[in-house]
Amino acid sequence: MKTYVVTGAASGIGAACVAALLDGGCNVGALDVARAAAPADHSADARRMDLSCDVRDPAACAGAVAAVVDRFGRLDGLIHMAAVHSTTPWDELTPEEFTRTLEVNVTGSFVMAQAAARAMRMTGGGAIVLASSGSIQVSGVGGHGRGGPAYVSSKAAIIGLTRALARSLAPHRIRVNAVSPGATRTAMTADYDEVALRKVGERTLTGKIGEPHEIAAVACFLVSDAASYVNGEIVAANGGGSMGL
Repeated sequence: MKTYVVTGAASGIGAACVAALLDGGCNVGALDVARAAAPADHSADARRMDLSCDVRDPAACAGAVAAVVDRFGRLDGLIHMAAVHSTTPWDELTPEEFTRTLEVNVTGSFVMAQAAARAMRMTGGGAIVLASSGSIQVSGVGGHGRGGPAYVSSKAAIIGLTRALARSLAPHRIRVNAVSPGATRTAMTADYDEVALRKVGERTLTGKIGEPHEIAAVACFLVSDAASYVNGEIVAANGGGSMGL
């Protein structure tokens, strides 16, 4: 039985990843800065372990991974969805907010991946999935829920981190990829009104905004053995939004 760690597990895409992995018969360590609350249908599931973890803290990440390995015996993969949003436009953005956004979204991705990789190399390998964003293609300027310069910069950095880790961890039989979601119905788009949601959806080939389970399906594929020949890639899941409609 495979064992995975999912961060950002309390809501949105992270929660959808947890549900999909549990439904697939896997063990899951569900991590969030606020301890994830298990849904009713999984509340008594012996295959789920909920832990609080600040991804900026190397000791917390290492401790959470160790706890998951101690309970389930091994770690086969990480889906890292934990992130913070920044919608502040360039002329209002402070260095402090910019730094904090990169600290959580970029440094946090590295620290969590490092902790997971150290555990996976002890048992013959595994897979890591990080989270970039389609905001890189549309170059969001911030405001009204849209990613601003800090958020876009942090998600652009994930591309370089994914490729560097893919090459670094290949000798340990650990694959590293990233999913790049388009606009998705999560807390990051919660303040969009119906008109804004409709306009975002109309810019895609599918004609709608993404749902968390649709992004989770891609992330879960990438971390699975079915993606054994996929490594170092940034996989867009945006309904065709990158076609520039």
